[in-house]
Amino acid sequence: MLKLLRKLWFIFSYFGYYLFARHLPESDLPYSFGSKYIRRFFAKGCFKKMGKNVNIEHGAFFASGREIEIGDNSGLGINCRVTGPLVIGNDVMMGPNVMIFTQNHKNDRTDIPMRLQTAPKQPVKIGDDVWIGANAIILPGVTIGNGAIIAAGSVVTKDVPDYAVVGGNPARIIKYRIKV
Repeated sequence: MLKLLRKLWFIFSYFGYYLFARHLPESDLPYSFGSKYIRRFFAKGCFKKMGKNVNIEHGAFFASGREIEIGDNSGLGINCRVTGPLVIGNDVMMGPNVMIFTQNHKNDRTDIPMRLQTAPKQPVKIGDDVWIGANAIILPGVTIGNGAIIAAGSVVTKDVPDYAVVGGNPARIIKYRIKV
């Protein structure tokens, strides 16, 4: 019975988010009237784990959300697109239009269309106190360390160490926030 109730709650949350809450105004607009609380209510029923004071912004897409864990005081930015398996730590800021991918397509066989050659999922892990700038892209299997900053428009293809500031395509270390 409990399993059935969980499924029903997930279905209610999923459709409530994608049909209604996702389209509410951005949370910082004066006429938003609690839209961030409504989005959080529906998203919580979809996510594997959601911390306290999480902000899901207007237009955020997270597929089913069942493989996503998000920590306290973190958020998904405006029009971001994320897929699981994904672990987002505490105090993570995410700018608009960020994309986080956990799966790619293979292309090694020519007898099968590339769209049918999916590779296995590779989890992405984002540490605590991370700032991800607008339009950044994070590719499958990447781990971003605590305190890191991802510059706007960066394409992150490799792991990012703690307190590193990275930018570019592909993202490279620009500097460290602390002396290493």
